[in-house]
Amino acid sequence: MGDPFYPATFNFGGDVVDHIARTADKPALIWANAAGDERRFLFSDIARLSACLASSLQARGVKKGDRVIVMLPRIPEWQIAMVACLKLGAIAIPCVDMLTPKDIVHRIKRAEVNAVITTAVQTPKFADMLDHLPVRIAVGDADGWESAGGLIDEGDPQFAPVTVDAEDPVLLYFTSGSTGQPKGVLHAARGLYLWRHSATEWLDLKPEDIMWCTADTGWSKAGTSILFGPWSRGSGVFFYDGPFEPAERLRLIERHGVTVYCGSSTELFRVLSEDMTRYDLSRLRRTVSAGETLSSIVTRRWLEATGHVVFEAYGQTESLMSLGYTPATPYRQGSTGKPLAHNDVAVIDGTGRPLPPGQEGEIAVRAPNPQLMLGYWQDPERTAACYLDGPDGRWFVTGDRAEMDADGYFFHRGRGDDLINSAGYRIGPAEVEDALLLHPAVAEVAVVGAPDEARGEIVCAFVVLKAGYDPGDALVRELQESVKAITAPYKYPRAIRFVRELPKTLTGKLQRHVLRERARTPIQ
Repeated sequence: MGDPFYPATFNFGGDVVDHIARTADKPALIWANAAGDERRFLFSDIARLSACLASSLQARGVKKGDRVIVMLPRIPEWQIAMVACLKLGAIAIPCVDMLTPKDIVHRIKRAEVNAVITTAVQTPKFADMLDHLPVRIAVGDADGWESAGGLIDEGDPQFAPVTVDAEDPVLLYFTSGSTGQPKGVLHAARGLYLWRHSATEWLDLKPEDIMWCTADTGWSKAGTSILFGPWSRGSGVFFYDGPFEPAERLRLIERHGVTVYCGSSTELFRVLSEDMTRYDLSRLRRTVSAGETLSSIVTRRWLEATGHVVFEAYGQTESLMSLGYTPATPYRQGSTGKPLAHNDVAVIDGTGRPLPPGQEGEIAVRAPNPQLMLGYWQDPERTAACYLDGPDGRWFVTGDRAEMDADGYFFHRGRGDDLINSAGYRIGPAEVEDALLLHPAVAEVAVVGAPDEARGEIVCAFVVLKAGYDPGDALVRELQESVKAITAPYKYPRAIRFVRELPKTLTGKLQRHVLRERARTPIQ
């Protein structure tokens, strides 16, 4: 027997992609890049190509439960590879291609990865781990790597997707935390099934829609709005591989008839700098945003330019989308909406007691909830720390703070920990601090988020130098480049302040809250 919210078994590749290909074949993917190339795929194309790749992976020993890194940019091979892994019952690990060799080593060792699919240009990053990777597949030609195209050509288009139970693990995201190395968020097959609810309610997707979400392929938002969500609704997806250029965003929306568009607040703010009257946006009927607090300036200007507001939503990699706006939910300025389907969400205090309207506390989702992760990969203690037993039940505590009004609308008030949210990217300070400490000039360092009009927050590093080193612009640039070389480039500190000492308590504990206040004050 299955749960009322999801079936007893679910294989996204077979039960969604193959099903639509058999019963109502239609356009699934429109791809374009900055060079002007375009490729189009029906659901039947994705079904066939993913089956071929899955069968070739199986022939090379990849089986149900094995972990497979899929580190690909915004190219169609990403969808094909992800669906192939799911058809096989393997656990896909989507990764952004900005990862450094250090990031990759951590993921391979932590998850005991035995297969990887990436582009030829990224293969050198795996050089130190080749002995751990018996199956290595590249899009393009690379010495010592098999060609993804070759594997698809030799594969069996009739490959039958394996049976996957609802509780079987199928997806592993590595996400930054406020302390330590990135942690692996493990989702079951039921999570992939339930992604359709936010696609139905928040995205309001229908089979005739064309959805464009600009999230990177390594983030769970790609699951929400590029892969699992839209295709579960039979909607087509537009996928663009190119740099961010506001005018080009608008041109592409017009050219490809995008009807539902999802971008971060930062991105929308920059798009609004263009003369939007020059473009035919008449087919665009819904715009949504998540990942960072939506600017009120953006909502007002977007309404003026398009005739509809931007509908915000709130979720986490661990819990998927929990709050948002359905088409029937009236918009309320500054609010991230109300609980979405089968989500019991509250603002609670430290004892797990729901707070009355108007009081700030932590956002919590009542457990059990079928959207919640299985747990952090091989980390039961950290998983248990996410839950709190209150007087009227158990809660999954998100670490984000909010207050709720008398009508049940939630208003996000920021993180309860030290995580930095910059242009939709979640950045753990510990990773940046570790990278800076590797530089010979750095004696001590502490990293916090600093307010920024365009990005919401930027990474700000307070650095104590060793004797013999002098602060200056040249050293700032050197430290920034050093961080970019060690960890993903988007994590580098855009602001660096040199200080004589870091504020600490009598017991030697860093007073990060003091630095956050300093980061709000411009340097005189």
